[in-house]
Amino acid sequence: MPSNTEITVSQLSRLIGLPDTPTLVDVRPEDEHGDDPRLLPASYRRDYRTISDWVAGFHGRCVIVICGDGLTLSQGVAAFLRQEGIEAQTLEGGFTAWRDAGQLLLKRDKLPARDAKGRTLWVTRARPKIDRIACPWLIRRFVDRDAAFLFVGASEVLAVAEEFNAAPFDIENVFWSHRGETCTFDTMVEEFGLDSEPLRRLALIVRGADTSRPDLAPQAEGLLAASLGYSRMYKDDLIQLEAAMGLYDAFYRWCRDAHAETHNWPSTKSKS
Repeated sequence: MPSNTEITVSQLSRLIGLPDTPTLVDVRPEDEHGDDPRLLPASYRRDYRTISDWVAGFHGRCVIVICGDGLTLSQGVAAFLRQEGIEAQTLEGGFTAWRDAGQLLLKRDKLPARDAKGRTLWVTRARPKIDRIACPWLIRRFVDRDAAFLFVGASEVLAVAEEFNAAPFDIENVFWSHRGETCTFDTMVEEFGLDSEPLRRLALIVRGADTSRPDLAPQAEGLLAASLGYSRMYKDDLIQLEAAMGLYDAFYRWCRDAHAETHNWPSTKSKS
């Protein structure tokens, strides 16, 4: 049974991908990362030996610390965070327990370079509708919580990407784009190793809405309608993105927890 400063794999798995997911901090040494370079979704890598240098950046957050086995390193770092006034727990069994349970792990070999603030930087066409909102949602929830997004004129995406060292997405002839009949969201799920039943289900809805294939999923037409509505509600692309994050949060929770649930309110005929 875990202590009150530990969280189990099953407990944490229910929080991954949600807007209030705790901040995950991976303190495994570099040699352990070499054995398995994957990360828990949207986690931060930090060197436990320099904790005094980075601890201030986690004030006000609920932190889960992860090491290889959930013992010395993670417990020491969590204790240090708590004495600094930061709510901190450790993952019971650490990275090994999470991996061995078959939980979602992020492949980081395709991650773009980070900027001076430690963020991945992405650029795409302005006036987003579906894929250009769905992809930032996926990145913020499962890849990089701090990711920054630049929305620019279509003709300027590649030039901005080069000048600002940003990753271009959802335009033709770049890595992060449509492939065959799939869309950019599908590409990101595949390349980041985020293959899970809920995300596969969501990817089908996004693909149906983004590629005019409502036959792929009944929910695709609803996502299309909502996305077009959002695009007309907001002139500022970043404000639209922030507003629509909740829409994708709701679709994800439906895909994960409620896809088999039905709802009806049958009228009761009055007896004569």
